[in-house]
Amino acid sequence: MSKKTLLLQLLMLFIGLGVKAQISTNSMTSSQLSQIKVSNLSDDQIRQIVAEMKKNNVSYDQIGSYAKQKGIADSEVEALKTRIKQLNLDTELSSNSSTRNGMDSTGRQYEDAAADTTFYWQQKYKKILDRQDLEKELKRRKIFGTELFSNKNLTFEPNLRMATPPNYKLAADDEVIIDVYGYSEVQHKLKVSPDGYIRIPYLGPVYVNGLTMAEATQRITKQLSTIYSGIKTGNTSVQVTLGNIRSIRILLIGEATQPGTYTLPSLATVANALYVSGGPNENGSFRNIDVIRNGNVVSTFDLYDFLVHGDLSNNVVLQDQDIVKVNPYKLRVEVTGEVKRPAIFEAKERETLQDIIEFAGGYTDNAFRDNIRDYRVNKRAREVVTIPADSVAFFRLKTGDKFYVDSVVSRYTNRVTIAGAVFHAGDFALEPNMTVADLIKKADGVQEEAVMSRGVIRRLQDDYTPSIVNFNVQDVLDGKENMPLKREDSVIIFSKLKVREEFLVKIDGEVNQPGYYIYGDSMHLEDLILLAGGLKSAASLTHVEISRRIHNKGVYDSADFRMAITRQFDLNADLSANGEANAFALQPFDEIMIRREPSYSEQANVIINGEIAYPGIYTINNKKERISDVIRRAGGLRPDASAEGALLLRKTFANSADSTFLSSKLQVFYNKLRDTSNVERVKDEMTKKMQLLGIELKKALANPGSKYDLYLEEGDVIRVPKKLQTVQMFGEVYFPKKVRFDKSFTFRDYVNGSGGFTATALRRRSYIVYANGKVKSTRKVLFFNRYPKVEPGSEIYVPPKKQHQGMSTGEAVSLASALASVALVIVTIINSTK
Repeated sequence: MSKKTLLLQLLMLFIGLGVKAQISTNSMTSSQLSQIKVSNLSDDQIRQIVAEMKKNNVSYDQIGSYAKQKGIADSEVEALKTRIKQLNLDTELSSNSSTRNGMDSTGRQYEDAAADTTFYWQQKYKKILDRQDLEKELKRRKIFGTELFSNKNLTFEPNLRMATPPNYKLAADDEVIIDVYGYSEVQHKLKVSPDGYIRIPYLGPVYVNGLTMAEATQRITKQLSTIYSGIKTGNTSVQVTLGNIRSIRILLIGEATQPGTYTLPSLATVANALYVSGGPNENGSFRNIDVIRNGNVVSTFDLYDFLVHGDLSNNVVLQDQDIVKVNPYKLRVEVTGEVKRPAIFEAKERETLQDIIEFAGGYTDNAFRDNIRDYRVNKRAREVVTIPADSVAFFRLKTGDKFYVDSVVSRYTNRVTIAGAVFHAGDFALEPNMTVADLIKKADGVQEEAVMSRGVIRRLQDDYTPSIVNFNVQDVLDGKENMPLKREDSVIIFSKLKVREEFLVKIDGEVNQPGYYIYGDSMHLEDLILLAGGLKSAASLTHVEISRRIHNKGVYDSADFRMAITRQFDLNADLSANGEANAFALQPFDEIMIRREPSYSEQANVIINGEIAYPGIYTINNKKERISDVIRRAGGLRPDASAEGALLLRKTFANSADSTFLSSKLQVFYNKLRDTSNVERVKDEMTKKMQLLGIELKKALANPGSKYDLYLEEGDVIRVPKKLQTVQMFGEVYFPKKVRFDKSFTFRDYVNGSGGFTATALRRRSYIVYANGKVKSTRKVLFFNRYPKVEPGSEIYVPPKKQHQGMSTGEAVSLASALASVALVIVTIINSTK
């Protein structure tokens, strides 16, 4: 075999193995989705999952169903959604839900472009129609009276329980109730036949069709008198009433919202018919609705009689086969602005603008009634018509008129205002020859803190530009200066308290209520301490400092770089009746600092529990107290205690300074972590209130004061367990379990007792966590692993190997193509050299 042939075969074998490895790696990743744990995934793995979902056209809302298909546990779905949101990948999946037949799950594009174009134009045309319908509906809602037919709390259903109207005419399917009482008593419920008869027992048919109830009663009584002789003598009476009424069919035509044929009770009126049909449409008349019977108009219904006056006298009762015709409107005008009911109103021929104003409920309180503007459409253009108040009652209307009632201007004809340091500030009426002194008197005078040397008047000039006029308040009040007022003048009396910086003093340190306090004249140091609630028990009376601002009275001294003057006091000596501190007067903006006594400290406690003679809470006696000291105070260890397994829990943050400093360092550490899962894991650890501190109690007790015997801190918890007799296995062993400790067993013996290492075990990274929190890792000695020693209570951890992510199938094929090209070049070179 030649060299070039051998080289080519080796190269192709390498390429084939590489492609096979990549494909198997990808398939393995897909098969392991059922065992996925989101918290263990890196950001890159999350991005790959999202890319797979996007390829399959899975939207963000479909993650749950997609995960169920892949066998992902329900408990991991929310965690997966959270990680996707943290990486801002949810927007990429959201775009999938808006795709309409663009790409299906197999990546197929549009199959029929013509169908898609048709769909586009259908949707666009539908939007145009919807917009036109919306405009019509908005216009209809502006028409006065349309709310009558859209109000769910209002109905025009006929009252079927009322007494029968005397003019009601009987017809087929009506039920007639006949009561005969007196010497003879009998009751009949008879239905009018299609021929118009009722059949009375023992009497025969009686024709009642088209008769009113009064006429029918008279005829029936006359017929019954032939078989009941008591009717003629008055000993027997007859009463005829209406039972169940018939239904009628009416036809509603014209400019109605829903024209058509309707079946109504025979007591239904025109208003009932209009209500069930939705009322007039945007072109329908509310004032010209005809009732046509047998080809003749028997009534014209005007809805405004009811809407404006509450009158339903022309609301006629309909009969079978009646036609209700809603005619188109002839004259409509619109009223906007300062009226009580702005709307579009329909007018009759002889009605004027005054009638329309009355339809609109009249003017509002802010209406400007002197002139009304009318925007009118002429034959070729538009025009504006100004209607004075005396012409409103005679102004003739034209369809399409739009009237606007303006509001009065927001301006006062006789207002003056006073503000500032007066007892009753506000607006007052300007009287003839009124002066500033008169206005101050009306405001009940100036307050005590008023600035008497100067006041101002904000005045509007003739062209309404603002100007300022100043005056001496004291001279005005004494009558030495006369300041007449004008309309819209605004007088301001200044307050001394508001034209200077607020005077405050500050006290801080060991007082019960530190903070800022309002300065008062003749305030002393002792006064401020009492205002602050007194001193705390930790306050140092020998180290009190007062700092004061420096005022050079406008002289600049470049050699003096001081910012404040600081002075110290000894309150033990100075807070006497004649002491310096008691006599020291404070000035505005002084700052007092009460220091803490250096030797003062509060009690600090530690907790000892477990196998101790006297477990419980112990107070630290001094700052150098160690673990061995408090164990000795607690009576020492019990016989069955395990000193090797003792541990110490210490607070994560000892004070606020530690918290701020550690947070700053952690933020730098977070920025270096690229994977959000690692960041969250570290944050969870740092938010714990207590951290484990590994100690060696046996060495600490054997060598008090040594490096193993740590100083105690506030909140420390020492736990001493019983003697431990087990070892726990975790990680990549075939059967992780807890086994009995055997002194003669090594690390490998415990692993073999749990079935041995798995194929994915990372042996060289195995480690042991001892009962006291101490950790030891496996070390590499030459080519061999040196495992740590196992002690009672140990926990053995065997981590898994890191799964290296391979290339995708496409990338592997591309790599294979590139290597094949390289092989061809190599063969060519070999042939050339040969």
